[in-house]
Order: sequence, then structure tokens, then C-alpha cells
Amino acid sequence: MPGAPNRPPDPNAPPPPAPGPKETPQERTLRRLAPSRVALRLPLWKGAPSVELLQPLSEAESKFSAGDFAGAESSLDRLAVRFAEPRWPSLPVPFRSLRVPIPTPQPPQWDPDHALPPEEKEARKWRRYGETQLALARGSIEAESARGTSVGDLADRLTAAEAAAKGGEFGPAFWQPVDEIWNALRERAPLPASAPPRPPPPPAPEAAGAEN
Repeated sequence: MPGAPNRPPDPNAPPPPAPGPKETPQERTLRRLAPSRVALRLPLWKGAPSVELLQPLSEAESKFSAGDFAGAESSLDRLAVRFAEPRWPSLPVPFRSLRVPIPTPQPPQWDPDHALPPEEKEARKWRRYGETQLALARGSIEAESARGTSVGDLADRLTAAEAAAKGGEFGPAFWQPVDEIWNALRERAPLPASAPPRPPPPPAPEAAGAEN
């Protein structure tokens, strides 16, 4: 029969891996945008981060509000590169996870997840992502509380996310309170002002013996 398979499917073959948890573009961008905003309000910037840091975040915020999530991701990618530059102060844990990853070259066999089945590999990746988000949420609440931002009501949501993670649940029971934290921090934590531009250098003195 034309188009028929060459052989019947193996009844003993393992089932295909289940699809991984879904994350919408809006959710993915929010989970980078809100902690990046908090990161630029940390004391290490002394209240005035460089415009080279603030501009990508401002652009990402504008694009996110306009529904341009791909554009916001692109701006956040630029910010992640800035965060990783050695000339900027080092971010504290857990905000270092916002920097662009620079993996060390190594053979695939050295990856401890290399030989895992695809579904287990995806599950571990999603779990690590959730644990990173939980650390960022905890660190962001602590940082904003130290700045006097009203975040007391977010403790219950953090506790709910921590309980879900402890039980190995990285589905809606985990992500709903995490995203509620991010939405609240975007509303309550204002963007910092950029550092004022440096004044131009003074004119060089005239060389001795120059003609009048």
C-alpha cells in the first residue's frame, strides 16, 4: 500500500517522551525582567547604575508593556552581556544567574545529564530553572525589603513556592506564586535613575613657549 510503513511499530518500544512544561513568551520574559529590575537597584550601583546598564532594561520594560516579548528578550540579552563584563561590579548571588552564561568548553560526555533519557533531561533542566527562579525571588524580596519597599505580603507567596519546590512540584502550584511575586515587584520597585554623564575633561594647558 503506497505510503504504508515498511514495518509495523514495535509494541515493546518505549512511549515517546511527554512534552515538557509550557512557558509562554510573556512568562519567560517576566521571569527575567523583574529580577533584572531589582538587580539594578542593589546597593553596589550606589543608586545610579550606568546608562549602559539601565538603557537595555528600560527598553525591555517598554517592549514588554507593548506586548513585544521577543524584542524585550533581545534587550534583556544585551543587559545579560553587560552584567557579565568584568569592568562592572560583580553581582552577588543569586543575581549572578542573570548574566549571560559562558560555558566552559568540554566534551558532551562530561555533561552528567548527557546519557539521560530526553524526558529526564528536560525534567532536570526545568527543575534547575525553577530552583534558580526561587532563589531570585527570595533574594529580590530580601533586597527590596532592605530598601523599604512594601513586600511583606509577598512572604506567603514565597512560602507557597518553596513548599511546592520542596515537594518536587514545578507546575502551576510553583509558578503561580512566583509570577505573582514578579508582577508585584515590577509594580512596586521603581526603575533607578542613571548615573549623570561625566563632565568633559578640562582643556589641555598651552605648551610652554607657544607663540602668542
